Amino acid sequence: MYAIIATGGKQYRVSEGDTIYVEKLNNEAGDIVTFPVMMLSGETIAVGNPVIDGATVTGKIIRQVRGEKIRILKYKSKKNYRRKAGHRQNYTQVEITGING
Repeated sequence: MYAIIATGGKQYRVSEGDTIYVEKLNNEAGDIVTFPVMMLSGETIAVGNPVIDGATVTGKIIRQVRGEKIRILKYKSKKNYRRKAGHRQNYTQVEITGING
């Protein structure tokens, strides 16, 4: 059985016991979070419009992490224009504990 959930502007396919990295959630490690379900698949498939009423996915927050550094370089030839910047995205590691629906 799996479900499609949406959080942080992205959709994730999850099953019970999976560990996923989602956009940063403002919760502490050990907190329980719930996500609305967009699609549920088991013996039958249920699709929401946009979500399925009463269906939720619960997860436990493991930790807050940061992604790898992305280097951004801007350059214009013959104009002595060079800019260098970096970015590290914040993520939340979530372990899926149950699918209710």
